[in-house]
Amino acid sequence: AWVLGAPLQRSVVELETGSGVVPVELERDESGAIVYGRMVQPIPSVEPFPDREALLSALGVSGSALPVERYDNGLVHIFVVLDSREAVARLRPDFAALAHFEANLSCIAGSGTSWKSRMFAPALGVPEDPATGSSAGPLACHVCRHGLVPWGTEIEISQGDEIGRPSMLYARAEGSDAGIQRVEVGGRAVVVARGEFRL
Repeated sequence: AWVLGAPLQRSVVELETGSGVVPVELERDESGAIVYGRMVQPIPSVEPFPDREALLSALGVSGSALPVERYDNGLVHIFVVLDSREAVARLRPDFAALAHFEANLSCIAGSGTSWKSRMFAPALGVPEDPATGSSAGPLACHVCRHGLVPWGTEIEISQGDEIGRPSMLYARAEGSDAGIQRVEVGGRAVVVARGEFRL
């Protein structure tokens, strides 16, 4: 959306996905350059994750501060909450064991509006991802559903430091004990290469 928004001069780019159309709103500065993008994500379904102990073993951790749950917003995301950001940074998972789980596997820690995440998905060809926009929305849902963050609060999610590609994502979940009503994710992108196709 960031790349296409510039030449198209669009303020909204709509991405067609397997879960429907995802609109991405693009904010610009005085010069017209894109400075921020925000998407409304599909509302995820939520259910307990049945293989909790096998996942914890593969991650090399003894437990999770919140229930280990499965969120599906078109992709499957599973969250394990550790007791500190340092514990997340120290993770040395067994990637061969993690490859048995066909999902985005996120270990997170934090409080208030500041969270740290590492996301592993070796079964999907991604040993560790530096920034996972599709997981950011469900992450906000998870911490709001379990009372760690008030509904409607925007959180910041740092990711990628351990693989030398630091990133920051922003997410907000709106809802109540009755259910999730709206999920937004935002951030910035950096263009690191350009090219063209000759057809």
